[in-house]
Amino acid sequence: MTATIEPNRRSEARGDQHSRDGQPYAYQRVELVEPDWTRFPGWADVTEEQWRDVQWQRVNCIKNIRQLRALMGDLLDDRFYADLERDQTERATMSMLVPPQMINTMVPSGAAAGQEFTDAFYADPLRHYMIPVFSDRRTDWPSHPQASRDSLHEHDMWVAEGLTHRYPTKVLAELLSTCPQYCGHCTRMDLVGNSTPVIDKLKLTGKPVDRHEAMLEYLRNTPQVRDVVVSGGDVANLPWPRLEDFLTKLMEIDNIRDIRLATKGLVGLPQHWLQEPLLEGMNRVTTIARERGVSLAIHTHANHANSVTPLVAEATRALLDAGVRDVRNQGVLLAGVNADTHSLLDLCFRLLDGAQIMPYYFYMCDMIPFSEHWRVSVADAQRMQHDLMGYLPGFATPRIVCDVPFVGKRWVHQIADYDTERGISYWTKNYRTSIEASDPEALTRTYEYYDPIHTLPESGQQWWREHQHA
Repeated sequence: MTATIEPNRRSEARGDQHSRDGQPYAYQRVELVEPDWTRFPGWADVTEEQWRDVQWQRVNCIKNIRQLRALMGDLLDDRFYADLERDQTERATMSMLVPPQMINTMVPSGAAAGQEFTDAFYADPLRHYMIPVFSDRRTDWPSHPQASRDSLHEHDMWVAEGLTHRYPTKVLAELLSTCPQYCGHCTRMDLVGNSTPVIDKLKLTGKPVDRHEAMLEYLRNTPQVRDVVVSGGDVANLPWPRLEDFLTKLMEIDNIRDIRLATKGLVGLPQHWLQEPLLEGMNRVTTIARERGVSLAIHTHANHANSVTPLVAEATRALLDAGVRDVRNQGVLLAGVNADTHSLLDLCFRLLDGAQIMPYYFYMCDMIPFSEHWRVSVADAQRMQHDLMGYLPGFATPRIVCDVPFVGKRWVHQIADYDTERGISYWTKNYRTSIEASDPEALTRTYEYYDPIHTLPESGQQWWREHQHA
């Protein structure tokens, strides 16, 4: 087992470098490590063979407090479990599902049991979005008054069940509604995962084979679409033969030129993408893609440098060797996780240098219920975009984007107007979504996005207190 890097080693090195050359950020190549999972009492006897087995990973996912207690032994004290239980009862929009691979990247160097480990676990950036607790959430504004379950209105734009036609040339195909891991900030919390005491989830009603065929039929009859994001949920939860069949039929449609497979599982469950039968199938698919001039890429979701481990790099290399054109990362900007320039740059370099994953986007966290403790203002996002520039190659410098309701992805500097007192930004667009074909004002009106209220000056917060029910 490779020893982990002490958590302060990186920051000390950065501080020394900063004092030598005066740069705000000091680049340092960091070797990837797989933390020692046997530091957790429940996995003390787990072998490397078991750890690399995808079925072992799936069976041993942490789904509830009882399982977390069994894993942690006496590492965590009771205050954390009480905090977690209250959150699951009163705030959580996603049910608990954390693969061992993800748990193992939390507090990667370990800490003493009791208060020391509990404090470290509370502070851990991956824990912050994978296992949220009640004390993480804001009590003044736990939800923005404009928050909604389907904040991007994807369901409104379904042209077939699970097929969102939002952009002129691109569609989102949600093949299923489950993932190998559930992130607390999930923008599709209206559909994905099990219902919680807070959210009764929307359910896909059609049989998978019928839904998938309806999607394909729409694409056959809509030649202006050239780009399909195949997602869910997560394609890592779709049996490979079914996914291969869908992709093969998709590539038979002449107008489809780009296919992107969306999977958080590359980071949270890399063992899935290392299965030999799957890689053999991927090679068949990419061979067809090359023959037909179709670009097939993987988009994954890493939010912190600690989640990029040797197994993630190995799975990425295997997919590239199988003929995938590119592997790209779409992270989410989250306070308490990565919402500072150093954390973002650490993650980008870890992805690029260590795992050959292209930093692509950082999305601002969407306006779903109980997400205000994660969200940052547009102004802060603009500052972070400014501070990212110049360190990474241009082709690997991620854009920070705001996904504006009824508009879509907009670079944070594309803002049309900004009321910083009330935290209301105004955006325009240059295309119609599938629900606006007959709307004459779709391309001339402005669309609103809202900053977290706690980031506003007191006068702005008072305005919202007076108008939150308007």
